[in-house]
Amino acid sequence: MNFSSSLENVKGVGKRSLDDFHQAGLFTVSDLMNFFPRGYEDYQVSSVISDLKPGRVTISAEVESVNNVAKRRGMTLTLATLKDSTEKIQAIWFNQAYRKKQLEIGKTYIFTGDYKFSYGKYQLISPSAIKAEETTLVTSDKIVPVYKAIGGIKQKLIIDTIAKIKPLFSVVPEEMPNEIIKNNDLMALSDSYNQIHQPDSIELANRAKERFSFDELFCLLMSSRLNKDENNKLESYKMSFDLEATKKIINNLSFKLTVDQKIALWEIIQDFEKKTPMNRLLQGDVGSGKTVVAGLASIQAYKNGYQCAFLAPTEILASQHAETLNDLLSPLGIKVGLLVGSLKTKAKKELQQRISSGEIDVVVGTHALLQDAVLFRKLGFVVIDEQHRFGVKQRKALLTKSYKMPHLLAMTATPIPRTLALTLYGEMDISLIKTKPVGRKPIITKVHTPVTREKVYEKVKSELDKGRQGYLICNLIEDNPDNERKSVLKEYENLSKTTFKDYRLAVMHGKLTGEEKDKIMSKFLNHEIDLLISTTVIEVGVNVPNASFIIIENGDHFGLSQLHQLRGRVGRSSDQGYCYIITSKTEALSKRLKVIEKSEDGFYLAEEDLKIRGPGEIYGSQQHGDLNLKIASLADSKLIKRAKNAVDFFMDNNYSLDDYPELKNKVKSNQKVTTLN
Repeated sequence: MNFSSSLENVKGVGKRSLDDFHQAGLFTVSDLMNFFPRGYEDYQVSSVISDLKPGRVTISAEVESVNNVAKRRGMTLTLATLKDSTEKIQAIWFNQAYRKKQLEIGKTYIFTGDYKFSYGKYQLISPSAIKAEETTLVTSDKIVPVYKAIGGIKQKLIIDTIAKIKPLFSVVPEEMPNEIIKNNDLMALSDSYNQIHQPDSIELANRAKERFSFDELFCLLMSSRLNKDENNKLESYKMSFDLEATKKIINNLSFKLTVDQKIALWEIIQDFEKKTPMNRLLQGDVGSGKTVVAGLASIQAYKNGYQCAFLAPTEILASQHAETLNDLLSPLGIKVGLLVGSLKTKAKKELQQRISSGEIDVVVGTHALLQDAVLFRKLGFVVIDEQHRFGVKQRKALLTKSYKMPHLLAMTATPIPRTLALTLYGEMDISLIKTKPVGRKPIITKVHTPVTREKVYEKVKSELDKGRQGYLICNLIEDNPDNERKSVLKEYENLSKTTFKDYRLAVMHGKLTGEEKDKIMSKFLNHEIDLLISTTVIEVGVNVPNASFIIIENGDHFGLSQLHQLRGRVGRSSDQGYCYIITSKTEALSKRLKVIEKSEDGFYLAEEDLKIRGPGEIYGSQQHGDLNLKIASLADSKLIKRAKNAVDFFMDNNYSLDDYPELKNKVKSNQKVTTLN
């Protein structure tokens, strides 16, 4: 047997188990070796029931009784009475009805969970449970790895199968230079496989996890470094800076540029003057004026004889960008075109012809820009708004519509902490716009409990009576019996007949088609709708200056960054904006929600959110999922820094990836999901 052997060659893996392994993407011995535990149950720290104190506890106890109890709104509680030689205790699980079948009366299990005061008494809350006899399968110290559930495979089979391939762990070749391993005090790779799957202690399991996390981050950062080096070997269009044209347009603006906008613009202009293609990410909070910066940069492309393509994720957003850019650039004679899927065939063909002839200087569009029929005369500058909403192939399709690699400016309204930007966008230079445009007032943010909801409704009704508009956000489309969160359809049904019956309401959510969503947002923009009840699909969307308030239901179920993004939908004019966050329960506010009341700094909130929730929760799977991280945390800034220093050491000391084939394969795989591959 070797690392590439099929799992069907492992003793004890039958056809049904093999199918389950395959469903989880596990085909070879190597795949299973790299299927890491999601945690551990440490059965060394056992207590008798009579000695329990509040907190995380582990007990060995016999199941005396177990029952499922139906509660309101479909909630099912599973209650079990557990006993040992000293006393009895009740354990409780929420919506885990399968526990009744799992727990056999009279059998002894090891339970690990939180012991705390709940429902009027001390209980063991949602503990894990494993038969006492099964804990001896792993180590004498009883530290049991817990793996992600795969189909119908039991934990015991995963543990047993890994135990059978354990002899291979000792012959795993090193993937890193010895000097990097020594300098970073890393566990050897062979030892790491042993300790992550069958740890001798929790400390050693953590050391193994550190090694695998370091390796993943090293590969990711190495990929970024190589992509950046490769980008610097490419040739682009060198564009000279036209100072007079830029001065003229800036002096004619109806507003003053912020210092951050000026710095970002200057960084872009300096990139244009190089022979290598710009690869820059422009981060700016909602409403910070990124489109204006991109528009002013496009003047340089125009003055040097090049066209600009501006890619936006939705038709409404594309239309608004086109309007902003036309107002900004038309005084200089720059022609702006809008290419979207809803254009009639004749109009679309006419516009495509004007683009290919060079008559249109700046083309704003959606996915319609990516079609083969769209040809540019001389494309030199590409702007991609909310680039994480486009796949690698889509971005590449636009970049390849030029004879040389065009300059690329990617924009995002999602503030990204520096440590995360190093990994998600490590191959890009980064410009920041932190300050809001002059004249914008801070949004007044208040967190309410359900008890004071009616007060919130009275406040927003006074805004509606002034002719303003607003949003009500729920994170469910329809009612779900398994939880008590608000849904857009139920809220619309209730509020349109009661509190807001005298106003024009509409519903929007992710199950609607793009065309349906665009129609609703057009009506809202034209003030044909007063209150839009929506899911988070409006999080990054259109600019509606007349929208002065937003109500966010079940606010405690959102991260800080997402609350901040939603808040950014209002306060986009000189009028006062209001954000009302309503919690799920009537209890004291968490520190996390107090932070959102006090701070409007999206970058600070993103840093806080990263510490609390991790990158997957904040930025979604599309970005961090493509990176295929199995174990590393993008919130671990210290390990990221160590891995970056190791990459620099590797490159500066002329190590070659050819000498480390496994490392090379992983690095090359990561390079495929980055911007300019």
